[in-house]
Amino acid sequence: MEDIIIGVAALAAVLLFFLLQKPKTKRYKLPPGPKTLPVIGNLHQLQNLNPQRFFAGWAKKYGPIFSYKIGSKTMVVISSAELAKELLKTQDVNFADRPQHRGQEYMSYGRRDMAFHHYTPYYREIRKMGMNHLFSPTRVASFKHVREEEARTMLAKIEKAAKKSEAVDISELMLTFTNSVVCRQAFGKTYNEDGEEMKRFIKILYGTQSVFGKVFFSDFFPFTRYVFDDLTGLTAYMKECFERQDTYLQEVVDETLDPKRAKPETESMIDLLMDIYREQPFASEFTLENVKAVVMNIVVAGTDTAAAAVVWGMTYLMKYPKVMKKAQDEVRDYMKEKGSTFVTEDDVKNLPYFKALIKETLRVEPVIPLGVPRCCIQDTKIAGYDIPKGTTVNVNAWAVSRDEKEWGPNPDEFRPERFFEKEVDYKGTDYEFIPFGSGRRMCPGMRLGTAMLEVPYANLLYKFDFKLPNGMKPEDINMDVMTGLAMHKSDHLKLVPVKVNY
Repeated sequence: MEDIIIGVAALAAVLLFFLLQKPKTKRYKLPPGPKTLPVIGNLHQLQNLNPQRFFAGWAKKYGPIFSYKIGSKTMVVISSAELAKELLKTQDVNFADRPQHRGQEYMSYGRRDMAFHHYTPYYREIRKMGMNHLFSPTRVASFKHVREEEARTMLAKIEKAAKKSEAVDISELMLTFTNSVVCRQAFGKTYNEDGEEMKRFIKILYGTQSVFGKVFFSDFFPFTRYVFDDLTGLTAYMKECFERQDTYLQEVVDETLDPKRAKPETESMIDLLMDIYREQPFASEFTLENVKAVVMNIVVAGTDTAAAAVVWGMTYLMKYPKVMKKAQDEVRDYMKEKGSTFVTEDDVKNLPYFKALIKETLRVEPVIPLGVPRCCIQDTKIAGYDIPKGTTVNVNAWAVSRDEKEWGPNPDEFRPERFFEKEVDYKGTDYEFIPFGSGRRMCPGMRLGTAMLEVPYANLLYKFDFKLPNGMKPEDINMDVMTGLAMHKSDHLKLVPVKVNY
């Protein structure tokens, strides 16, 4: 039914387009790309499945910078480390804005957040606050006990399954882990993972994440306004998700404002944001909507990325058993010498191969493979091509991390050793490896994101061996991704754990 509506909408758009079309006054030399159709551009050619791989295929055909169109919007994709550096360093300030996205604007309270706010003085203030307070090394370290406690809870469940030789859903376990950690870090709340409040939280979270990944017709066919969004049910779905999100966040805000509320053991992030709300240290007003918008960023980014990264890592380890054994041997030898039964965040610092394994995991499957889109602030050029003001630009981090000029002839191979041969890090200055982005729009929560994945990942390797269920072979593992801002495996990863006794 939705396909029929889209088809009718496209035909109607054709008529409207030609009625309202104005002659262009300036011609641009755009990057090469596929031929477009009137009105819809290249909409008919795009694929929902594995978009990072699809765009990497176009890059092989059209070059490391190419353009395509959706409706009235020009889109550009960059797929090489050299051009990523041009965009994210040399011309960073000119690409520091965000493009129009109706869903993101609506869910972020009119872009009052850190991720989707336009590049304004307020954005610079709120980002600085995030770097210095919300995601500072001290703040991240203050929640170390939370991450370790929740990891122990997850491991206990796996141990029960191991005793019965039952398969466990690693994807589901990691999402439960990150949901529980985020609730405690962001709100100071501990939910029963099987309780109604946690189920409610997960439903809200999935709804918000899905809206961020939707394509809204009004963004690309503005002369139709919201007609097609309404016809396809997108508007109603967006409003329903926002209502659930806002009701929940308002309850949390009200609870935090309650003078009789018992303060959590460790100051939560919403406590800090409410202090900022009371003190009003910024040049522009910091409202309760700003508080809710920033909390929404923390929740969505914190739950999505770490869970997906560990699942992808375990997936590749099942396909590369020699890498698995080498990582397990390092962790197990270190823990045996230390005489401990649980890998802490402090232990991870002493595990160089495991640290390289984390980097290789983020290289081979960056969780946000196309980055968060940027918008060109004024006309410019990249690689000799015109990039008009208002153009949406994506850096295909998945393709960049497979750039043979930077990574050699076998960039698809899962090999942590490459990070001993090549000194690069994910802190935004090595442009062949940018899982957290770079420049003015780099993810401010990088430290928190890596901390969220280290302890569960290391302890899975330390405490268990794993087998594929039902006679499945490594080559049978489905490597497709689910579309969205962060891209999870489309099929959950299910493994049979075998407890290792020491």
